[in-house]
Amino acid sequence: MELETYKGGSLILELVNLSNYPSDTKDLIMNHAESLEDFLNTYDLDGIEMMLCEPWDAELHRPEWIKGIHLRFWFNWLDFWRQDYASLYKEIGNEDFISKCYGGLTRQDWLNVYRQNIIYSAATPAEYMVFHIAQARSSEVFNYRFSATSREVVMAAVEVVNEITRELPSDRLLLFENLWWPGLTLLDKDLVEYLFRNIEHKNSGIMLDTGHLMNTNLDLNTQAEAVDYVLKTIEDLGEYKTKIHGIHLHYSLSGRYVKQKKQFCTDDPTDPVQLMNHILQIDQHLPFTDSAAKKIVHRICPDYLIHEFVQRSRLDWQQKIRIQKSTMAGV
Repeated sequence: MELETYKGGSLILELVNLSNYPSDTKDLIMNHAESLEDFLNTYDLDGIEMMLCEPWDAELHRPEWIKGIHLRFWFNWLDFWRQDYASLYKEIGNEDFISKCYGGLTRQDWLNVYRQNIIYSAATPAEYMVFHIAQARSSEVFNYRFSATSREVVMAAVEVVNEITRELPSDRLLLFENLWWPGLTLLDKDLVEYLFRNIEHKNSGIMLDTGHLMNTNLDLNTQAEAVDYVLKTIEDLGEYKTKIHGIHLHYSLSGRYVKQKKQFCTDDPTDPVQLMNHILQIDQHLPFTDSAAKKIVHRICPDYLIHEFVQRSRLDWQQKIRIQKSTMAGV
């Protein structure tokens, strides 16, 4: 461990993100536990934050490595929760497509998909689970003309979370992650307060995603400016900044791209490839090269620091972790 910062008398756990989606298992760890072990040892990492796309294989992703779980996420879920089929037909298509997307046509069908994800996740020794709170229709991802407010999204998310977390053991930490779409952006302290006052699973907190927070400000031009923006936003949370238990560490400076796209977009929001490419242009997940990023870790002293990247190959993953680890050396 290079990180020497303490929180509550314990060393920060330094992790990387990984899913068990077949392509990740094949391309990133070559279907071998030893390959993942070598990666963790080479970069002096304590383990992984796992996304379970399939049932957990404890021989491949060993229990001692799994420190956190990233739960499933639907970026357009509020229309389904409201059972607004007029909007769903427009965005997704017919009932068959809607059913495939949400696991059925009723709220309970969808909640059961979430509950099963939590049950699978609770079978691992993960110390925490991450839940996204955000909402955007496909068309809104491009034009930024959102149909829901952050307050509406957070209020509905509280209803959802209180339904599904009855499956979550009380000793598991539930961390809510910020995004730049309407929802938990961390820009409104009152909404953060509403969330924690109304969530029934009291063993909860925040997973600060630095790049997602940067995406809420389209005028940022440098990593140093972005770090200052993150620090100010943290301070504006007041007493709720102590609820930040983890950091997804990376940077994103996509403001110029978003401004141009909002004006001149010709992409088809119903095309999943164009949609995903667009989202990845916004949410860049780049490794910090400016040591100003250390200020974020010093200010928060999190329990978990996750080097979170979009890994295009094992070589790409290695390069990104090497760059950011070098930048953060001596924290």
